[in-house]
Amino acid sequence: MLNTEPCQETRAEMLRKIREYNFAIIELALYLDTHPEDQKALCLHREYAKCFKDLTDKYQKVYGPLTINFPCNKWRWLEEPWPWERSDF
Repeated sequence: MLNTEPCQETRAEMLRKIREYNFAIIELALYLDTHPEDQKALCLHREYAKCFKDLTDKYQKVYGPLTINFPCNKWRWLEEPWPWERSDF
């Protein structure tokens, strides 16, 4: 099960958890395509989707948008250094 404890997380830890939640959500959705009556899997999918949303919102408030699909008040990727040039990943 994914860890949902609130704590001071580094940027890398937050990104890792975001990826884990995203993976789990996709896998559960694929499972639910063939097992739509599995209430445990459906509840787990909802729980992970909520955690994913909460964590991505928290991440984006601090570090800016994860993708162009997430709006923000400022085009943070125009600031230096570029995301792939940062050493904190």
